[in-house]
Amino acid sequence: MATTPDDIERLIHRVSLGDRGAFLALYDATSAKLFGICLRVLKNRADAEEALQESFVKVWRNAGRYAANGLSPMTWLITIARNTAIDRLRSRRSDTASGDVPWDLPDQGAGPEDVAIASSEARRINDCLEELDKDRAQAVRGAYLDGLSYKELAERHGVPLNTMRTWLRRSLQALRECLDR
Repeated sequence: MATTPDDIERLIHRVSLGDRGAFLALYDATSAKLFGICLRVLKNRADAEEALQESFVKVWRNAGRYAANGLSPMTWLITIARNTAIDRLRSRRSDTASGDVPWDLPDQGAGPEDVAIASSEARRINDCLEELDKDRAQAVRGAYLDGLSYKELAERHGVPLNTMRTWLRRSLQALRECLDR
């Protein structure tokens, strides 16, 4: 079943009213894509599954804060999932730095449907990233795929922090325009 942005927006609104059926429908419509984002950031299936679950708890609690502002409702959901995954990644880094090495179970790999969806989305995103200047594309990958902070990226690229924020904001706008074509 194809779900349009308007359908997703309506589901988010119904979730904000406590509609469990809408929450399940929203999960069914978006979880594969959001899981792919979590998996891309965390590179570990178990961690990605936990991040996805945590993301949907945040969606349930914060659906009332979603406001249609011209952006796709998927952008809101993707931001929640990506930020949750990045928080887990940073937490894992700080645990490792303090001497606590997490026990990682072997990754069982994504299923065929997940692989197909992720592959298609990755191709589209990579094609759009190729349209950006090389340093801007590297900054976007660092921020949104590797979980680097703005400060880390600014230092890596030798630019002021506000310049990095501008790079990322403008690059995301260009990516959004490219993906909407």
